[in-house]
Amino acid sequence: MRGKALKQVFTADGADHLIRQLILLAGGKATRLRPVTETIPKSMLEVAGKPFIAHQLELARSKGIDKVVLCASYLGEMIEQYAGDGSRFGVKLEYSFDGDELLGTGGAVLKALDKIEGDFFVMYGDSYLNTDFKRINEYFFSQNKPALMTVFRNDGKWDKSNVCFRDGMIITYDKVNRTPEMQYIDYGLGILSESCFGDFRSRKVFDLAEVYSRLLEKNELAGYEVKERFYEIGSFEGLKETNDYLNNITQSGD
Repeated sequence: MRGKALKQVFTADGADHLIRQLILLAGGKATRLRPVTETIPKSMLEVAGKPFIAHQLELARSKGIDKVVLCASYLGEMIEQYAGDGSRFGVKLEYSFDGDELLGTGGAVLKALDKIEGDFFVMYGDSYLNTDFKRINEYFFSQNKPALMTVFRNDGKWDKSNVCFRDGMIITYDKVNRTPEMQYIDYGLGILSESCFGDFRSRKVFDLAEVYSRLLEKNELAGYEVKERFYEIGSFEGLKETNDYLNNITQSGD
């Protein structure tokens, strides 16, 4: 098993197995932000003085990421025109476009796998997740599982909770059939490997949630609780909160 083999050579500080690549999912149509997003992709919305994608790439670099594959579709060429090869943000930036048909978050990751080698972080293109990537990385390699989902105790406050997490384990995960036991939410940052998509090779359009659910069924999904709340720009309310948060970071010099 991949995890066991890696753990035999894993060092305490994780230096031998730092994951430095990220797939960033930025292909949605952002319908909740219409009419603003009729002519501009969500990633290019101005947040705290610059396009949101700039904040995400700078965050990724600060967390040790040096390669980002951006999955795009709707108006994605505008992101490419702005961000280019990522060099001014300190990362190597490549692009994977859905094409004529939206592939869903899972299908987009599957298509991007030819640009990735080994394990990778995956994050949604409307999220700003200022958490400890290195610690998550280390925990992932200690668990002997091919995938990890970060979770946050949300209690339905910022979005609808969809995870039952107990004693360090994900018990249930369901974005549709929610229950009162679900006090946590999928934080939006995961670690996956190519092997996680073995059951989906014959499919083209699917959601990443399906991949996580299948992995959980097979006891191949580790869970890691983060304490820092998530920020997102998927709604006008979230956009304002994220703008205020990033402005405060800029003003404080953090």
